Amino acid sequence: MELLTFTGGAVQTNGYLIQTSAGNLLFDAPAGIDRFLKEKDLSTDHLFLTHQHFDHVEDADLLDAKKYSYQAYNPELIRDKEAREWGLDISVPPFGIDQILKGQDEIEIGALKIHLLHVPGHSPDSLAFYLPFEGVVFGGDALFAGGIGRPDLPGGDEATLLQSISEKLYSLPDQTIVYPGHGPSTTIGEEKRSNPYVRA
Repeated sequence: MELLTFTGGAVQTNGYLIQTSAGNLLFDAPAGIDRFLKEKDLSTDHLFLTHQHFDHVEDADLLDAKKYSYQAYNPELIRDKEAREWGLDISVPPFGIDQILKGQDEIEIGALKIHLLHVPGHSPDSLAFYLPFEGVVFGGDALFAGGIGRPDLPGGDEATLLQSISEKLYSLPDQTIVYPGHGPSTTIGEEKRSNPYVRA
């Protein structure tokens, strides 16, 4: 698996492209990633959204890819109106979702198996995408290196988020690499040992 990381947008959001024999898979679409990929002459076949907050979907409409999300497009989840109230010049164009993942535990893209972990608490539609054979999880804004996602936004809940991390993410093998929505990568084992918000 070949992985490429892009960080962009007003709040420095990570997007991850993996190149596989089944096609190129992109996890999240922060602002600027469409231009970044075009400059590198890279295509995107599948776009997986960890959740629909504005900073993870700003370029979603620009990408010619099959789009996957926990639920249908919902402007109330995107919260670009609130972002403008915070002083950010952000307006997210509507985009379609080709496949809704709510209620599914696994999806296969060619020979690639992706386990779907519903991890609400930061946003009600939060999904983590676990690739067991590659030993990685794309966790969105649930778990960070030494931190957790904000639970104080509309639709968030701290107790729910801590439960999601403890039950869904901390049950993964310790060596699993976590690629979060913001900041550097970490491992499940490291967070279980040292994360000040939730330990095993």
